[in-house]
Amino acid sequence: MKFKNRQFDDAPIVLEITDLSVGLVGAEDAAPVLDQISLRIRQGETVCLVGESGSGKSVTSLSVMGLLPKAALAALGGRIDLEGKNLLELGPQAMRDMRARKIAMIFQEPMTALNPVMRVGDQIEEVLNTHTRLPAREKKARVLDIMNQVHLPDVERIYRSYPHQLSGGQRQRIMIAMALILEPRLLIADEPTTALDVTTQKQILNLIAELQEKHGTAVLFITHDMGVVAEIADTVCVMRLGRIVEHAPVEELLRKPRQDYTKQLLRAVPSLVPRPPRPAAGGSGVLAVDRLQKVYGSHGVFGRGEPTRAASGVSFSIPRGRTLGIVGESGSGKSTVARCIMRLIDPTEGEIHVAGREIATLSRRRLRPYRKHIQIVFQDPFRSLNPRWTIGRSLIEGPLNTGTDRKAALARAVELLKLVGLPDDAVGRYPHQFSGGQRQRVAIARALAMEPDILVADEAVSALDVSVQAQVLDLLDELQKKLGIAILFVTHDLRVAAQICDEVLVMQRGRVVEHDSAANVLSNPRHAYTRSLIEAAPGRAWDFANFRELQTA
Repeated sequence: MKFKNRQFDDAPIVLEITDLSVGLVGAEDAAPVLDQISLRIRQGETVCLVGESGSGKSVTSLSVMGLLPKAALAALGGRIDLEGKNLLELGPQAMRDMRARKIAMIFQEPMTALNPVMRVGDQIEEVLNTHTRLPAREKKARVLDIMNQVHLPDVERIYRSYPHQLSGGQRQRIMIAMALILEPRLLIADEPTTALDVTTQKQILNLIAELQEKHGTAVLFITHDMGVVAEIADTVCVMRLGRIVEHAPVEELLRKPRQDYTKQLLRAVPSLVPRPPRPAAGGSGVLAVDRLQKVYGSHGVFGRGEPTRAASGVSFSIPRGRTLGIVGESGSGKSTVARCIMRLIDPTEGEIHVAGREIATLSRRRLRPYRKHIQIVFQDPFRSLNPRWTIGRSLIEGPLNTGTDRKAALARAVELLKLVGLPDDAVGRYPHQFSGGQRQRVAIARALAMEPDILVADEAVSALDVSVQAQVLDLLDELQKKLGIAILFVTHDLRVAAQICDEVLVMQRGRVVEHDSAANVLSNPRHAYTRSLIEAAPGRAWDFANFRELQTA
């Protein structure tokens, strides 16, 4: 791997944080959320801030932006100097003037950051309306120019589009355009590629690096993905429990980490090297899919557009105790296949065999007895769990609906919580009282409450940081060994697929382009599209667990 190895000692300092502490408002005795952290970013430099959820990364970025929730968090001491001016001493109006002009931020989820009822061109132009007095024609020209700089296609059309009409990668490019249109001195990127597939992620990382080089912007990049760190960082700051525990140039940190916590983060990064193959399971598949097809009807004005084939001719089977992974870019049809199998949407054609019964054509009423055989774990457990229900109520809902006695269902819920590594008292708590990784364990326990033959995991670990992700993957592997369930694992992360899957099925534009053992697909890919996915994986040339580069032929 070629590191940047750029020198910044003579470059002007853009941002300097000195002994910054942030605490909870009205809780003087509580431990600080940020505890005397210090870091420095020079012009043109990329500093990556890494650490687990709850380490203080996002609080650091919100402190710099002056966006700490006033009723909850406040700076207790220290300085945040932007080009020599202490931001903590500025009033609200002065900070508003600094944003976009001097500091800009790209958020993790553009769909929630963008206004759904405004055209994206108007949203970018709103930045110019707030901070400049340019004529209308010049403002539009500036917007179209920055949209071209972020490599959006057909900018006149996209200028008039709403956020829901764009892909995830295009929405993130709009966010980057909004952030950079006034050429700020500092760009803060808070997990901007976490929810993107590997090829779109690579495009966004290359775009940020290209614009940084063009404009000389200092970048504070917040991420939990060490692969991304290896690709883009000049300097790395590792955070834990509100403190910066290690700080070093990227190559030094990856080759010679000093802190045990840093080593733990690096060792948790899943490798692209496939897991050792497990012996083939006997018996027929507990899930068999044959020529599955999903076609969405005509679209466009008066329904004259071409129909969309979201999935076409998809066939596979999964034996008991085995894991099949479906990988591909956003829009490849992965989740469509998973949702058809779950009958959350109805397939257009094809057969789905579960528990020896073809279910693709069953009515909702006749389908109900077969739902217990196949359960799903979604990407975001906070959205899939009812926030007003206790964990116990969420776990017993399915068994109660299928006739299980309430007392027996509650006893089983406690057993399942132990099985997924959660304490007994979790049964009476609510989703917001758990971390993201713990909530995902609850979602897995809820799926297992129905004693299914098949577990569908739809991007079930993509929103988790690497150490929690490793724990959840280990949990799924352990549960599979104990219970013998088959797993259909949908993911855009090839590293995750390498760690958990026995077979990998690669989808592109609704079709299967490659299907073989994980070892063959990931080590000797036959299709050009599969090779492009592997080549786009960030940090693919790095053996993080052993702090060295992989030996390539």
